Amino acid sequence: MNLRKIFTTVSVLMTVACATPANIKKETLPKKTDKFESWNRQMLSFNEDVDNAILKPMAKGYMSATSTDVEKGVTNFFSNIDDIGVAVNDLLQFKITQGSMDMSRFVVNTTAGGLGVFDVAQMIDLPKHNEDFGQTLGFWGVPSGDYLMLPFVGPSSPREAVGLLGDALLNPFNYTFIFGGGVAISAATSGLSVLDVTNTRAGLMSTERMVNEAAAGDRYSFIRNAYQQRREYLVHDGISDESDIDLLDDDADFSSNSKAKGNMTKPSNKTSVTTPRSSGGLPPVINNSRHLLELSAPK
Repeated sequence: MNLRKIFTTVSVLMTVACATPANIKKETLPKKTDKFESWNRQMLSFNEDVDNAILKPMAKGYMSATSTDVEKGVTNFFSNIDDIGVAVNDLLQFKITQGSMDMSRFVVNTTAGGLGVFDVAQMIDLPKHNEDFGQTLGFWGVPSGDYLMLPFVGPSSPREAVGLLGDALLNPFNYTFIFGGGVAISAATSGLSVLDVTNTRAGLMSTERMVNEAAAGDRYSFIRNAYQQRREYLVHDGISDESDIDLLDDDADFSSNSKAKGNMTKPSNKTSVTTPRSSGGLPPVINNSRHLLELSAPK
């Protein structure tokens, strides 16, 4: 989510309004659909209540009890586990070079990095990538469907909901429940899951105020539009030649074919930045982030 777009929204909307020919019929303008809006708004409120009552207090306690180095080590550990799924999805999208890099990341960090606590791979030019099963489905042409807010999970869509199931199958911790392993192992796995969510929420505390200020107009629309932009950006590796979508314009077209990308430095008649794919080059490196909470900060 490029927050600099927020500060150019008003001028962009005014430019578009002035540039639109008066003889264009309203019926010909693109329209956005949000079939599940009533449900989505209720789920947004529910998720924020859960966040305020449980996740945020847990994150504050976690931050007060741990140092920055400990938090970074925990983040690296779960990021290392995530690299298993990233590498598999690389291969499913025929990103062979990137897949080899991500498999190498996992091996290096698991061995030399103390089970991933230290990101040694980053030091030897093996950067972190972001690939998941939802992106793989998009790569194979599966449409995202309408925006869907899921309880406890947050912003999603029918395609991304199926993608979450695929990601779950690639997480080795989940197999302790399937194949057993004793009460102690199951309890340890549950504890790791709680730690992962708590650490993720703690990492978002510093950006909470910015998101709140950016979404002051209509929080729901901002979260929806920003989420859809980000998912399109990831599915298409940041490559697009279409106009960017305004995060705060609730009446603008936001079809699944819209693709967000690039950085905006000043308002103009066009808000798109085309990122060409270099011949034989690697996909853009994107810092890893998970689905929950990356956009839905508490009030």
